[in-house]
Amino acid sequence: MPELLIDKPILGWREWVALPELNIMQIKAKIDTGARSSALHAFTIEPYHKGGEAWVMFALHPLQKNLHKVVECHAPVKDRRMVSDSGGHKQRRYVIDTQLVIGQSIITAEMTLTNRDSMLFRMLIGRTAMAHRFLVSPEASYLQGKPHLP
Repeated sequence: MPELLIDKPILGWREWVALPELNIMQIKAKIDTGARSSALHAFTIEPYHKGGEAWVMFALHPLQKNLHKVVECHAPVKDRRMVSDSGGHKQRRYVIDTQLVIGQSIITAEMTLTNRDSMLFRMLIGRTAMAHRFLVSPEASYLQGKPHLP
């Protein structure tokens, strides 16, 4: 039997998100129930080791249509895996776990790193990150408002 849906926050097809562990206080994300995994815009992706663990450094343009603002991010590598994009092209991507703040909700989600300069949104939130946590209203936008950082 499906769990009750009443108590879940409702997302529009796009939402403001914060990624505090990556020092991203605001980024627009497309909510994509057709995508299994979530993706974060990244370029100049450089793996390295820190304390015997695999880490990755990447640069990010957090603002749509703005290539001048750059944020440098560092995160432990969770995995590297083959991911198919919406066009069916396969790409081997780094995978990280990071905290997402959407409205008043705080979750940890897997993010694949890929260059999204040619895409309208710098971030895509797939159904694995949303599963059992949110409902989606495809005709609405920014229902959760700006992220509420703790």
